[in-house]
Amino acid sequence: MILPIVAYGDPVLKKVAEEIDSDYPGLEKLIADMFETMYSSKGVGLAAPQINKSIRLFIIDASPFADEYPELEGWKKTFINPRILEEEGEEWNFNEGCLSIPGIREDVERKPELILEYEDENFELHEEKFDGVVARVIQHEYDHLEGVLFTDHLSPLKKRLLKGKLNDISKGIVDVSYKMKFAKR
Repeated sequence: MILPIVAYGDPVLKKVAEEIDSDYPGLEKLIADMFETMYSSKGVGLAAPQINKSIRLFIIDASPFADEYPELEGWKKTFINPRILEEEGEEWNFNEGCLSIPGIREDVERKPELILEYEDENFELHEEKFDGVVARVIQHEYDHLEGVLFTDHLSPLKKRLLKGKLNDISKGIVDVSYKMKFAKR
């Protein structure tokens, strides 16, 4: 089932999400719905707060980057209760967008490598190192679980320049091809 994406301005996007356990009701269906929602909105990642669930869960399918990075063909994962243990390297800019903030893309600086502890959809614990574009997508989605949006990483000047557009998005004054939930309608 395709779920509505929560738009910028909704308080759920600013909350720190709660951990879950294997007893979380309907988790398998929720993960399947999240993938369906992400694919229908042409995203590469989706965090549970973006579908109005303040839980520590996000999904990624990095396959759309496979044209430029062939090793990402078929790269698809579910991350439950993730924790970034370490971030390394010299920060680099990458143009980011977000399904909750449609029509806005900006360069964001992030470190190129990270070590992440997480549980998969079977609640098996992993500790894994990620780098490059995958690390970037993980950091973006992880931020959602911490109540942080990519626009929070921008300079005060850039934020001021975007204020009108962000306010419009929160009110539903935006043209998108997927279902959204707006806070201020």
